[in-house]
Amino acid sequence: MTSAQPDALQKTNRINLLFDFYEPLLTDKQRTFLTQYFIEDFTLGEIAADFGISRQAVYEHIKRAETVLESYESKLGLLSRHEALRGAMDRLEACVSAIPDDSSYKSALRSVAESLRQAEQARNK
Repeated sequence: MTSAQPDALQKTNRINLLFDFYEPLLTDKQRTFLTQYFIEDFTLGEIAADFGISRQAVYEHIKRAETVLESYESKLGLLSRHEALRGAMDRLEACVSAIPDDSSYKSALRSVAESLRQAEQARNK
């Protein structure tokens, strides 16, 4: 594995997460190109052939859509809030695990942590 591959994987994961949050705000063409490229793993050439345009044009559409996603994130911050909330829930669950089993607070705190996870998952569907 080259040093560029982990960066490419991180970028793909970030774009996929941003796409999950901001997909409804994209144009149909942006949604289609990002879906085919990042989710369905089409090559630029395959997408270009489907749309009858050059690979360079597909590349530019994808880059513009990535820029739009990053712009939405910088303005709205949904992904960063999601990641912060998940981190806080993980820390809460770790703290709850450290409480002795005979504590009356442990089950109540576990219930709160589970409710937070369910609320976060429901919001993302």
